[in-house]
Amino acid sequence: MEHSQLLLQRHMIADGLADAQILELSKLCEEITLRTGDILHSPGETIDAIYLLVQGRLKQTTQVSNTTEKITNYLESGMQFGGVAAVRNEPLDILVDAVEPSIVLKVNFQKFHEMTRDTPQLMINFIMLVGDMLKKQLHLDRLRRPPKVVMLIHDSDHSRQLTELILDRLLQLDEHPCLLTDSPRWKSRSDIDHVLLVKDGVWMEPEELRHQVAQWSTRDRVLIETTTESPYERLQRGLSSADKVLVCVHMSNWEETLKKVRQLTQDAPRWRQKISLVWILDKDNLYPPIISEFKEICAGDFKVAFDEPPKNHGDVWKHGIERIIHELRGVRLGLALGGGAARGMAHLGVLKVLEKHGIVMDMIAGTSAGAMTGSLYASGMELDHTIDSFINDLTPSWIFRKMPGGGYWYLLYKYRFQLFDPMLRKYLSKLNLQQLPVPMNSVTVDLVSGKAKVRSDGDAVRGIVESINLPGLSKPIVNNGEALVDGGLVNNIPADVLVKKGCNFVIAVSVTAKLEQVFGKIRPELNHSRVRAPSTLQTIMRGYLVQSVNMNSVGIEPADVIVSPDVTGFDLTEFTRSDELAAIGEETTENAINEIRQSLSQIDPQLFRST
Repeated sequence: MEHSQLLLQRHMIADGLADAQILELSKLCEEITLRTGDILHSPGETIDAIYLLVQGRLKQTTQVSNTTEKITNYLESGMQFGGVAAVRNEPLDILVDAVEPSIVLKVNFQKFHEMTRDTPQLMINFIMLVGDMLKKQLHLDRLRRPPKVVMLIHDSDHSRQLTELILDRLLQLDEHPCLLTDSPRWKSRSDIDHVLLVKDGVWMEPEELRHQVAQWSTRDRVLIETTTESPYERLQRGLSSADKVLVCVHMSNWEETLKKVRQLTQDAPRWRQKISLVWILDKDNLYPPIISEFKEICAGDFKVAFDEPPKNHGDVWKHGIERIIHELRGVRLGLALGGGAARGMAHLGVLKVLEKHGIVMDMIAGTSAGAMTGSLYASGMELDHTIDSFINDLTPSWIFRKMPGGGYWYLLYKYRFQLFDPMLRKYLSKLNLQQLPVPMNSVTVDLVSGKAKVRSDGDAVRGIVESINLPGLSKPIVNNGEALVDGGLVNNIPADVLVKKGCNFVIAVSVTAKLEQVFGKIRPELNHSRVRAPSTLQTIMRGYLVQSVNMNSVGIEPADVIVSPDVTGFDLTEFTRSDELAAIGEETTENAINEIRQSLSQIDPQLFRST
C-alpha cells in the first residue's frame, strides 16, 4: 500500500470509502511535512486546495477587520483547513502555522470536486468535516475528538500493567487496539496485535515506525509503549506522532521523570497540550506532590492506584483508569452539586448510586454544601464514612439542643468561631484541590468584583470554607483584595463551570428545586397576624434558601440531566439527619438512573450501555 494512501486512511475524509477510492484520492494528494513554527498559509494568499491534517497540530490566527483583535483556533489531527475558502478561490487573511511537527495532505480542490461527483460518500465526509469545523469555532459542539495514537511512557516496570489494563478495557468496549512496544512480554498475548520497537537490541527506524502506524490506520486505536530511559530522540519522535501522551510517574522517582518531561516541553512547548501525567499511587502515597510549574509541562493529570483502597477510602481511589478510558473515548463527565445547607447531604446519596452503577465522574463543581460534599468525595473519602462524619461533627452540644431554635444558634456559633476549618482539616489536612483524585472546582463570590470565583487549585479546605461562607452568619473572607462569601449568591448549581472546562455531559443535582410553602409557623392559609415572627437567624437562612431556588437557573442551564431530590421536609440546619437526606438522594437517583444511562449512551453507546 502506498505511503500517501496509508496516511489518508488515518483521516476522517476516508471514512466509509472503499480501498480503490482511497487509492484514487491519495493520487491527488501532496504530502507536506511541517516543523514547529513552519507556515502553511500566510495572510493574503489565495486558497485553491483542501489541507487535511493527518498528524500534529496547527494554529489558525485571524485578524478581525479594522481592529487589533485576533481570533485564534487550533486544528487537530483529523481536521481540515481551506475547505470553504477553496470554493470561492479567494485570498484569505489567516495565518496558519504548525505548533508541533505535523503532516498535512494537500488536495487540489477542483480535482477533489470532480471526484466527489462519482463518490457521494466523499462529499458527505467533506460536508461533515466543514460542519465540525464551524461548530468547533462557534463553540456549539461539546464532543471531544478521541485520540487515535496514544503513547505511554513508563518510568518503571511497575506502571506497565497500566498498558495492559487499558487494552483490556478497550477490548471490552469492542475496540480493536494494537500495540507498538519495547517490551517482549507481549509475546504471550494473541488477542492484541503488537510489534516490537526493539529487536535484537536494534530500535525500529523512524520511517518504519511511521509506516507501521499508518498501516494500522483502520484500527480503532494504536498504543505506543516505551520508557523514560529510551533515547531522547525516540521520545521526541513518539510525541510527534502521538495524539495523546500519558507519562506514568511513580512516587519514588517523580522528580527525575518530570525533569525529562520538562525538557521535552521546552524543546516543543505546544506538546504540553497533549501530555497528561499519570500518578501511580499506593497506600504509602495517597496523593501526588504539588508541582509549581505543573501547567507549564502538561495539560492535566490522572491518579491511578492498583491496590485496594485504604481504610475509610472509597472506590474513587481506583477510578483513575476509567477516567483515562473516558479521555481516550472523547468523553468527559461532569457533576454539578448545588448549595442548600444541610439539604446538600442528599448529594452523598446521589454519588452512592452513580458509583453503584459504574458511572465515573471526571470532574466535579460545587457551590456551598455542594463544594463541601464534592470536595470530600473527590478526595477519595468513602461515602458512608462521610455521612457518619457529618452526623458526628455537626451534632449540636446539649446546650444548643436545649435552646429554642438551637440548630440555628449552633450554626452561627460554628461560623463565628471559624470552626468549619479545623473540622474539615481532620479529613483533608493540607491537601490542595489539584492533588485530589477527582478534579474539583469550588464556587465562591467576590463581593468586591461582584462576580463568581471558581477555585480549581489551592488549599482544598479554604475552597470549601469560602464557598459555604453565608453572609449574615459570618464576615466575608478577605484575601488579596477580595471579600469572599457563599457561591450561591450568583451561581448555585455550577453546571456551566464544567462545560467551560470541557465536560461534554453534565449531571446537575439540585436540592433547592422545590420550596415548601411554610416559614416558621407562617402558612398561606393563615389569615390572622397573631403568629410569632421567625427569628433573625431563621430569616437569614430562609432568605438564603429563597435566593438559591431563584438562582438555580443561572448555572444549571447547560446540564444534560438534572436530579432533584425532594428534601423540603428537612430544616436547613439538620445535619444530624445526613443519613436520611442521603437516603432520599439515593432513592431519587435510582428512579432516574435509566434516564441517565440512556442519555449517556447517546454520547458513547459502548461505554454507557443503557441496559
